[in-house]
Amino acid sequence: MHVKIIATLGPASMHPDTMWELVDAGVRIFRFNFSHSHAAAFAPHIATVRKLEKEFGFPITAMGDLCGPKIRIGEVKDSPRQVFKDETLFLGAPGEDAPFVDRPFISLDIPELLAGLSVGMPVNLSDGLLQFKVSEVLKKDRLYALHAQNAGMLTSNKGICFPGKYHPLPALTEKDIRDVHEGIDVGIDAFAISFVQSPDDVLLLRKEMQKHGKDLPIVAKLERRNAVDRLDDILEVADAIMVARGDLGLECPLEELPVIQKKIIRACRHAQKPSIVATQMLLSMVDNPIPTRAEATDVANAIMDGADCVMLSEETAVGRHPVGTVKVMHNIADHAIGYYLQRIPTPYPPGEGQNVPKYLAYAACLLAQNMKSPAMVCHSTSGLTARFMSSRRPKEPVHALTTDEEVLRGLNFSWGVTPHLIEHDNRGHMKRVEDFVEDTPDFERNQAIILTAGQPTPGQPHPGTNNIKIYYK
Repeated sequence: MHVKIIATLGPASMHPDTMWELVDAGVRIFRFNFSHSHAAAFAPHIATVRKLEKEFGFPITAMGDLCGPKIRIGEVKDSPRQVFKDETLFLGAPGEDAPFVDRPFISLDIPELLAGLSVGMPVNLSDGLLQFKVSEVLKKDRLYALHAQNAGMLTSNKGICFPGKYHPLPALTEKDIRDVHEGIDVGIDAFAISFVQSPDDVLLLRKEMQKHGKDLPIVAKLERRNAVDRLDDILEVADAIMVARGDLGLECPLEELPVIQKKIIRACRHAQKPSIVATQMLLSMVDNPIPTRAEATDVANAIMDGADCVMLSEETAVGRHPVGTVKVMHNIADHAIGYYLQRIPTPYPPGEGQNVPKYLAYAACLLAQNMKSPAMVCHSTSGLTARFMSSRRPKEPVHALTTDEEVLRGLNFSWGVTPHLIEHDNRGHMKRVEDFVEDTPDFERNQAIILTAGQPTPGQPHPGTNNIKIYYK
């Protein structure tokens, strides 16, 4: 299974029988959305994930998705209220509404977010359905006039965003911090952090986990333009990247979003970090048993862009056909991956410059291709070797052996990688890999399996991967 499927759990899918069917249909990662509950409430469902692992015989990852600082407006008089194109509304901090008793006023309970707004800057409401521009600064950092760019309905407590503007808010709220510690206690394997703006947000989450004695994989959700502009810096500290197209589509012009998605996926592959494409992938299947043609094409294009994972949200959380939706996505992926592997240089050659791990991974993939090997097997203590192999996008599956359970479930995010937990003992890395091949019935006799591992040499006490071997079972 080259591309991994992530399914969001919710009322439609939390029954153990349904979870079993989802895994059987192809799910390898379950998303627990902390926006609608606290982490500890998911303990029974994470226990079900662990039971399913034993039953199916492969690792399944439980990813906790932190809510983050979702910004909403306050109560709107006469809500819902019709807004007309070219109408003027007023946006301000609490207490600034006194002069606007008979005028449409929008309050924002976090006045810090109003700082720095200037004439011409965009302001979007109701998930982008209402779009405004600042037409006048009435009181610096406190009160503004907005010019409506289109018509629509304005409702209380809706989300608001300021595309391209830096927000002086940490990515972790008090609720998020509680959810991190509760999530670790109940067995969450990875965390997704919402509304990332800089590497500092990711480091803040890592520091919070380390207080609990853990360092789990972090998925940085790119939902703001600032994050896209700092992608390379965020890639340095995050373990995976999610193209969260819902909020990102509010921050960026829609016509730019397809290209942004492709650029993010490409940057992730070059950095050996998994990429996830999310939001509205098969949204019509919340109600319908089949997707639209556009949705099927969207899923296929994300795969042909090179995404490691594709994610379902409402489709499996509250939809009428959660298992059917996964089966559809799996079928689309199976068809798309064949064409993707035909049109790319397989394996991907490394770029210019000295990058020994990347060249070793490339060499192993070339050997597998020329030897017509059914698979490659690598020993990957930290997971990095497996990610290097994955980034070359080989046709052959990559079996990654690790002694670390946290690394094991983190590898579920990587394209084409099947992770395996092995015992930590006195055998050398290459010996462990050879024994795995001998003991695995999936490999037939007289087949050439390409193995990679690290073996200490004089002057190199802690090697990375430095061995490639053709092994005939």
